[in-house]
Amino acid sequence: MKEEFDFESIKNKAIEQLKAGKPLLGKDGAFAPLLESILNAALEGEMDAHLTEEERQMGNRRNGKMQKLVQTPLGEVTVSTPRDRNSSFDPQFIKKRETILAEGVADRIIGLYAMGNSTREISDWMEENLGNRVSADTISSITDRVLPEIKAWKSRMLDSVYPIVWMDAIHYKVTDERGCAVTRAIYNVLSIDREGHKELLGMYISRNEGANFWLSVLTDLQNRGVEDILIACIDGLKGFPEAIQSVYPNTAVQLCVVHQIRNSIKYVGSKNQKEFLRDLKCVYQAVNKESAENELLKLDEKWGEQYPVVIRSWQDNWDKLSEYFQYTPVIRKLIYTTNTVEGYHRQIRKVTKNKGVFPSDTALEKLVYLAYRIYGTIKYFV
Repeated sequence: MKEEFDFESIKNKAIEQLKAGKPLLGKDGAFAPLLESILNAALEGEMDAHLTEEERQMGNRRNGKMQKLVQTPLGEVTVSTPRDRNSSFDPQFIKKRETILAEGVADRIIGLYAMGNSTREISDWMEENLGNRVSADTISSITDRVLPEIKAWKSRMLDSVYPIVWMDAIHYKVTDERGCAVTRAIYNVLSIDREGHKELLGMYISRNEGANFWLSVLTDLQNRGVEDILIACIDGLKGFPEAIQSVYPNTAVQLCVVHQIRNSIKYVGSKNQKEFLRDLKCVYQAVNKESAENELLKLDEKWGEQYPVVIRSWQDNWDKLSEYFQYTPVIRKLIYTTNTVEGYHRQIRKVTKNKGVFPSDTALEKLVYLAYRIYGTIKYFV
């Protein structure tokens, strides 16, 4: 026999709480038992509708109940979900494994997670707004809702041509299957499309950065519909230009001039660095390629004997360091460094900076993707 709900008791409790200046909603609020009764009645109604005459003839019957705590806008309630013998009952009012029944709360939790908040901070927010804390496992299960979205995003088809693409990796610490903290590289491919919009084409997690893995990234882009990249902007990773041109033979490769400068200055004595950089600036800020090559000759004449390794590095890589000279000043500014993708990385770091070591590759990918959802919607017009 079902226990009759005592509405009079709820009314009296509500009056007492109002007189005492206490809230009716949230933890210990008077309205939570009322909602609890309504929810349980709704579940009972769903089970009654499920156990049709046909189901009963097949031997299906009620088989007890399963209790769980559910967070609601009125506070935490205990829900008793009916079960059937055939385990075919699939409640829709409060679904299996659903533990939050508050409009927008799950999205809010995902949003807080995407902004880099810890599970403790999210739980504090839940307690303040709903009157009850939630576990780290619950928060993880809620944020796992984005995993199908990530899968679809990573496999989406792309445009056939991209004018400019920047490729670079960002590194994090992740706990591996042995419980050890190891380094993971996230390979990011950032682009400007033909309409001038900035778009992240893909992100790929690997154990370390290398040209071989970049080759697999480029092959994935090709499989997703990218037929040509006009200009690829990259750092000086060995074998990277060859990997690009093995998949996209007509792509112009621009090595990052800033990376080249940083690598050069390591081999210049501290007392000469300021003067060397001033002379080097005349090379990469020249008005055209011919002038730049003349300045490079002057650089060699002045510093070549003292720093032959540095000068030789510029000479050996000159074709790919000087690609930007054939474009207008606006385009040059965009492509002569990988600052665009590094700027994107800085935005992502704002979210991930408080995460020392991620518990898994999935946790890393989830947070970085959610951070991209926040910062990646910004459009960049050439």
